[in-house]
Amino acid sequence: MPNSWQSSAGYAMAMAAAVALPLANGAFAQDQDSLKPSKVLQSGDASFNPSTVERLLSQGDESVAAGDLETARKHYDDARGAAQALAGFYRDLSGGFRGLDAQVPREMDTKGRRSITLQAEASLRLAALYRRLGQPEVAVPLLVEVIKLMTVTNPLGVQAYQQLVELGFAETPYDGPG
Repeated sequence: MPNSWQSSAGYAMAMAAAVALPLANGAFAQDQDSLKPSKVLQSGDASFNPSTVERLLSQGDESVAAGDLETARKHYDDARGAAQALAGFYRDLSGGFRGLDAQVPREMDTKGRRSITLQAEASLRLAALYRRLGQPEVAVPLLVEVIKLMTVTNPLGVQAYQQLVELGFAETPYDGPG
C-alpha cells in the first residue's frame, strides 16, 4: 500500500505534467493573455469615456463645417448626454469612497470636473447651433445650464452669459472676474 508521501508525489507529478503539456504548445500562454483584465473603457474604441465625448464634439464641429447642421446637432446632443452621465457616475463613485480611501474620490472628482467641462462645451456648441438655426429660445436654457455648471467666474460661463446678453435675455454686461 502506498504511503501518503507517494500519493502526494504522484499527484504533484501529474499536476506538473498537466501544466507543462499546454506550455509546450503555447496554449497556456495564450490563455493567460486572455485572462488579463482589459481596460476596454480606456481604449479608443470605447463608447463611454471623456475621449468619446471629445470625439463626438469634434465630429459635430466637422459636421458644422460641412454644413450638415442636423448631424452636428445629434453629435453635440450625444456628447452632452454622455458627459452628463459620466459626471454623475464619477460623482456617485466618489461619494461611495469618501472617508475610506482618498485616492479614489480624488480621481473621480478630477474625472467628474473634466466631464462637467465637456458637458458645458457641448451645451455652448448646441446653443450656437440653435442660434444659427434661428431658434434662440432653445439656446437660452443651454446657456443658463453652462452658467450653472461652470459659474460666471469660468471663461465658459462668461461666454455663455455674453451670449445671453447678445440674445437680449439679459441686459447687464459682464466681462468676467477682475
